[in-house]
Amino acid sequence: MRRMNRRSFLAQSLAATAAASLSQAATGAKLALGLDHFAVRATGWKAAQFIDYAASLKLDTMFISELHVFENFEEAYLKSLKEQADRAGLKLYVGTGSVCKTSNTWKDIYGTPEEHLSLTIRIAKTLGSPVARCYLGNQKDRSTDGGIQKHIEEIVKTIKACQSKAEGEGIKIAVENHAGDMQSHELKALIEAAGKGYVGANIDPGNAVWALEEPMLHLEALGPLTICSSVRDSMLWEDENGAVVQWTAVGEGLVDYKAYAKRFAELAPGVPLQVETISGFARPFSWKKDEFWNIFPNHRDTPMFKAWLDMAKRGHKIDSFKAPDGPAKKDAEIAYQKGEAERSFTWLRANA
Repeated sequence: MRRMNRRSFLAQSLAATAAASLSQAATGAKLALGLDHFAVRATGWKAAQFIDYAASLKLDTMFISELHVFENFEEAYLKSLKEQADRAGLKLYVGTGSVCKTSNTWKDIYGTPEEHLSLTIRIAKTLGSPVARCYLGNQKDRSTDGGIQKHIEEIVKTIKACQSKAEGEGIKIAVENHAGDMQSHELKALIEAAGKGYVGANIDPGNAVWALEEPMLHLEALGPLTICSSVRDSMLWEDENGAVVQWTAVGEGLVDYKAYAKRFAELAPGVPLQVETISGFARPFSWKKDEFWNIFPNHRDTPMFKAWLDMAKRGHKIDSFKAPDGPAKKDAEIAYQKGEAERSFTWLRANA
């Protein structure tokens, strides 16, 4: 009887462990890690080389976030990339740039905004990407006539024009908060206006800091809508005009990435945390000057800005990176960018 009880207990324990493991897989509890190709942009690689690099790092995903990285858009070529990624155990994610024709960042190299986004959706479908990432513009758009709202309305038109194609292909359109163009409440409103059923957020906590938002609060606002990511850390420090921001490798800035990764997995289960380090330069934010607030009306007295300011109070100045002039410049840039990305993965694997 004692042996039977013991056997029964062991069987129940093993079954419970297996069930827990299956439950974790089903809910996306294991946080997948990936690379946004822009992190190592100095290499000048094409898609196949980025896939090989991500495979060498034993990552889960490879995010090709710009279309020029592809050698062409022919189906045979794209299918060969998917086969390459499949052999390496990598899931591909696909993105492009601005699809907002009123933005200062808009370029018509892939046709109209609708044609551009439709092309991205087709590429995403062929490569097995669950999303087609795009963005509105950058912070300069906030200073134009009509402010950011005019551009939000324009990009919503483009997204809605592609709704039937996206839904027909089973692809979701991921809109990034890009280069300080939108704050979290604005991107949330954009997604809701376009339609949450087929549109979500490509969350970028570094760009959130450029929009004077604290990354954890930004995550709370957009996490439930997040379907893709491009992440890095940030260092802030105070100066005489306000504060300065410099992006860093994950774990080397002020964001509590252990807490961030945990909450990310809870709010966006199954979505990979994809590293896009863009480090080495500092950007000032002269918030003490009244004219600065023209592009961020009603933000100065918010809890979000107070949390951002608290980051700056806790931070300290760090040196910027400058590659030496001469023939070794490109190699130095590549080594620096690889180092930033690879240290990020090392930190996340050890701590997240």
